[in-house]
Amino acid sequence: MKAQAPTAYGQGLSSQARNLHWLLTNLVEEVPGIHSVAVVSSDGLLLLSSDPGRAEEAARPGGDDGPRGSSADLATIVSGLGSLTQGAAKLMDGGAVKQTMITMDEGSLFVMSISDGSLLGVHATPDCDMSVIAYHMALFVGRAGHVLTPELRTELRKSMENAQ
Repeated sequence: MKAQAPTAYGQGLSSQARNLHWLLTNLVEEVPGIHSVAVVSSDGLLLLSSDPGRAEEAARPGGDDGPRGSSADLATIVSGLGSLTQGAAKLMDGGAVKQTMITMDEGSLFVMSISDGSLLGVHATPDCDMSVIAYHMALFVGRAGHVLTPELRTELRKSMENAQ
């Protein structure tokens, strides 16, 4: 299953926001093996997603109200892993966390730091080429990190809220 490209393109967004949407779309469309992608702010809020329309879909079995398998789940996982790895790095005097990678039987999860404390998370297939995904994530971070200002984060949050 291939991730969907973001759909909120250009709908009243600034050129910087449209550029980030384009970068995410390019990542999703050009890199094989990606299920979904999320950019999460340093405070854990979803800023940009490969499937913004699914953020509130699919109530959990058993009556829970939260989404399952959606960009909101990926954002929560990415934020939690970011906090956990940053805490581990502090305890180990390891410096800044650059990338976290988890391989599972049925997929892989990559989390990469963006310069302002935001995080880029990618959920990929089990047979993905990890080095290719990590390389393209680093390209995204390099291109997006310097434009992710507080004003742009606010604009992206509002855009995600409107997409839901």
